[in-house]
Amino acid sequence: MNKKLRIAGIIAALAASAIILTSPSQSPPLPPPSQSQDESIQVLATGLKKPWAIAFSDDQIFVTEKGGNIRVIQSEVLLDEPLATIRAAKIHGGGLLGIATHPDFMNNRFLYVYYTYSENDVLWNKVLRITESNNKIQDTFTIIDKIPASQFYNGGVIKFGPDGKLYVATGLSEEFSHESQNPESLEGKILRLNDDGTIPNDNPFTNSPVLSFGHRDIQGMTWDKNGNLFASETGPTKNDEINLIRPGQNYGWPEQECGGNKKFVDPIMCYDPSIEPGGIVSYNGDDLEYEDRLIMATLRGSNLYNLEINEKELESQKSILSGLGRIRDVMQGPDGYLYVITSNTDGKGFPDKTDDKLLRILK
Repeated sequence: MNKKLRIAGIIAALAASAIILTSPSQSPPLPPPSQSQDESIQVLATGLKKPWAIAFSDDQIFVTEKGGNIRVIQSEVLLDEPLATIRAAKIHGGGLLGIATHPDFMNNRFLYVYYTYSENDVLWNKVLRITESNNKIQDTFTIIDKIPASQFYNGGVIKFGPDGKLYVATGLSEEFSHESQNPESLEGKILRLNDDGTIPNDNPFTNSPVLSFGHRDIQGMTWDKNGNLFASETGPTKNDEINLIRPGQNYGWPEQECGGNKKFVDPIMCYDPSIEPGGIVSYNGDDLEYEDRLIMATLRGSNLYNLEINEKELESQKSILSGLGRIRDVMQGPDGYLYVITSNTDGKGFPDKTDDKLLRILK
């Protein structure tokens, strides 16, 4: 299948008072939500407001809301009070975005979040490390700051890779910014950092956090069983991409969309019209029949897709979930099941009275 196949369908310590507005002393639970009529789907939380990303510990699920709240689901119940409220910018394409738990979270209790903020009327993004204990904030530490931001294109995905490094997808100060082509800029990049924000010695550019460049607005990152890094990326109005990420490589934006220029890396998949991809995960469990497949959320496409993909091209794509409206993120939980959040309250959807939702896919 052609790589350009087009199919229908779319991130110095800071004082805690400058960041955290609330860290409640008590967290009484809300009543559990009613269950879906579909026995293959379990509803874990309702009433989420513009949720963006999911992260797990052994006994907690953390969900970010773009307005600044970190919500906690514990024992399958959404806690009434957020873990924290962060002073995030209230803008359409930014706010509190990505979240990740440290690989050794059960011992160090480190949470990492990516958010947009305003300083002297200039927008920036940063990655903050939060130390959590019993659903309270103990400490905060800035991992990386002064990532250029904009009203619309902020990237925001943060994940720990199989190498134990923190990967951060950044956005643009303006849509057609050529700084994504500048390896010395933090715009339009995937960054690779140690867990304390220092730069790994084996990064492709000396003394630089940059892993790859020429990106527009990455919305998902995942690694397959062979350690390959895949990223889902939205185009301007079309030409969404799935890219296989290699260290030091240039993925073209804004000079290239969807391939054709030998100066840049071509995507594995290009979508026209847009499906607006969200989060993406490589499923590696045995509880569901998706082993070694990529599972991708879509917003405009309103589906959760099962992708059979290799290092060169997409071989097949099938919908495994629809009818929920816009789907923002998907993750594999410690229990082996898939978890998704909807995004119908983001201003582009048609929310019902229970939106937005966190769901577990059981089969």
